[in-house]
Amino acid sequence: MSTTTLEKPADAPAPAAKPVRQGRRPGERGPLGTVLLHAGLVIASLVALAPVAWLVYLSLGPDKNDYLHPGGIAGKISFSNYSFVLQHTEFFDWFKSTMIVALGTTVVGVLLAATTGYAVSRMRFPGHKQLMWVLLLTQAFPIAVLIVPMYQIFSDLGLIDSYWALILVNCTTAVPYSAWLLKGYFDTIPIEIDEAGRVDGLTPFGTFFRLILPLARPGLAVAAFYNFITAVAEVAFATTFMLDDSKYTFSVGLQTFVSEHDAEWNYMAATAVLIAIPVSLFFYLVQKNLVTGLTSGGTKG
Repeated sequence: MSTTTLEKPADAPAPAAKPVRQGRRPGERGPLGTVLLHAGLVIASLVALAPVAWLVYLSLGPDKNDYLHPGGIAGKISFSNYSFVLQHTEFFDWFKSTMIVALGTTVVGVLLAATTGYAVSRMRFPGHKQLMWVLLLTQAFPIAVLIVPMYQIFSDLGLIDSYWALILVNCTTAVPYSAWLLKGYFDTIPIEIDEAGRVDGLTPFGTFFRLILPLARPGLAVAAFYNFITAVAEVAFATTFMLDDSKYTFSVGLQTFVSEHDAEWNYMAATAVLIAIPVSLFFYLVQKNLVTGLTSGGTKG
């Protein structure tokens, strides 16, 4: 009897693995896109910084007509303009007045905007939607129309030549936008936090101040910065309502360097650079929360 031996075939070679295509993920920029993006950011930065650098450069020219021949400033750079402004003008009175008005506007404006935005975000009272649109409508009136009746009102109240007049006027400008901003930010905070506060026995005000405001810190930082900048840069009302030169703000003090027949641009440039210092310091204090606050308020959920 014969036997047949079946030979086991050799293992067939495994098929070669197909190379994985190293493609870009959706939304990923290529090298060219990255270069163009960075180039655009550099150009935008230069455009933003050029006026500031030019102002600083002009402030170093000792003569008031150096702006007509800026090339000659490099050979005679001097800090005499700064020493003149600090020693021979009312700069520190302007600084005091500006800080009182700006910080007062920031505190009062943010408080009003936060309570308004929170009420509209959480409460459903008659006219809550129309309230926000009415706030925006107040921004449609030009200053030229408002300045005369507001002067009459503040005059009757005895607030002319007082800091409260400017604080209240600046709030009428800053609060509507800040209320919209904070309302959008409060919408992103879960309502369950309010319910948990009520369960723990907190009043609505306790819930707002102890739970909601700490979570809304980025939005509050943006509103505070906007209120501060609005108060520092306001000119028309400050010029009209402030009669005592010791109560001038920076924006009004700058105008003292310009007369009907002359303009001391070197002193004005130096003062403008000095004005930027407190604004930059305030920005530094709130900048950690600015980006978060600007982006979070634009989406809900």
